[in-house]
Amino acid sequence: MMHTVYLQAEQLVVRIGQHAACCGLDLQVEAGQHWAILGRNGAGKSTLLSVLAGLRPPTDGRVTVNQQTYREMGARQAAQWRGWLAQQQGDAFASSVLETAVAGRHPHLARWDWEGENDLRIARQALLAVGLHAFEARDVQTLSGGERQRLAIATLLCQQPHLFLLDEPLTHLDLNHQVAVLDLFRAQTDAGAAIVSVLHDPGLAWRYASHVLLVHGDGRTEQGRRDDILTSERLSALYGHPLQRFELNGQVGFLPG
Repeated sequence: MMHTVYLQAEQLVVRIGQHAACCGLDLQVEAGQHWAILGRNGAGKSTLLSVLAGLRPPTDGRVTVNQQTYREMGARQAAQWRGWLAQQQGDAFASSVLETAVAGRHPHLARWDWEGENDLRIARQALLAVGLHAFEARDVQTLSGGERQRLAIATLLCQQPHLFLLDEPLTHLDLNHQVAVLDLFRAQTDAGAAIVSVLHDPGLAWRYASHVLLVHGDGRTEQGRRDDILTSERLSALYGHPLQRFELNGQVGFLPG
């Protein structure tokens, strides 16, 4: 059986000063997989994800996307292949919700092209998917934190990458929107995309991820299939606090012991 590898890290070392997020990490992310990254605050999860996204260089090792380094791909092809969702969204200038969403189409346009009707259709579909279809004309600077986060997700959906790298995608979202957003991304993996996301809730990771990477904050990492990694013992060691696993109606969650 053929496995399409979208992202690969080889002997990856990521350090921030004297702090090591990972040492010698080998990671392979394939089409249809959703990898959740879990760890304590300050463990280096977001820094590791930014290295996987090509936004900062590794201390050592190599990252490839579709069997190419980011330098080999170039910025334009990289933007067509991988999409990045940052933790925080900033808007230096006023623009409408629709204008912001359709900016996700720019990697697919030629240098002097303007957005066409198809690009606007894709943007409107993405806004509908995140529940912002009635906000097209709103100034982004008038949105709440949760609305702005959903707009960032809509913009990313417009980009239509093969690989989604999501840094805390549930920031500012209430519970119903957290589930709705993760359902949206599940549809992307069902369609053949791959996802790597930084999450905080092991229960949501169990529900939506196929694979998990634990970042301990001292250079150690653990990885594997969800059911093998998301155990009370491993998570208790990761967070430094006892966690108990429970199951209800086929869903698994974890509570402090």
